[in-house]
Amino acid sequence: MAEEFCTLIDSDKPVTKAAQKVHGITREMLVGQPRAEEALTAFRQFVANSTLVAHNADFDIGFLGYEYSRIGQGLRNRHICTLKLNRKLYPALPDYRLETVAKHILGVEIDKGRHHRALDDARLTARIWMKMRELA
Repeated sequence: MAEEFCTLIDSDKPVTKAAQKVHGITREMLVGQPRAEEALTAFRQFVANSTLVAHNADFDIGFLGYEYSRIGQGLRNRHICTLKLNRKLYPALPDYRLETVAKHILGVEIDKGRHHRALDDARLTARIWMKMRELA
C-alpha cells in the first residue's frame, strides 16, 4: 500500500464562505494545525525525489512553487500531469474535469457536488494514473 501525506495548515486567516462551500473546511478545523513552513518542510521530506502525479499539475506545481519560495525553500520534483495526458489520449471527452476523467477511465460516477479535498482528489488521481498505466 502506498503511503499518504495529509495535513491542513493553520494560516491565522479567515476561511471565506466560498472556500468553505468548495472544500468543506472551516476555521475551527485549522486551529492547532501546523504552520505553512512546518507542513511544507514535512511534505518535501515525504516526497523526497519522487515523481509527482497530479491532475492539472501546472496549477499544483505553481502553487507549491510559490509557497516554497515564500519560506525560502524549493521543490524540484519531476511531475506528470494526468490532465495533459488525458487531453492527448482521449480527445473526444466533453471536458477533462477529474470527475469526467474518472467516469471515462474508471467507470465510476463521482458526486459533482462533493467537497474538493486534496487527499480525496489525490487518491482519485492515483487510481486514474494507475489505470492509465495498465491500459498503456
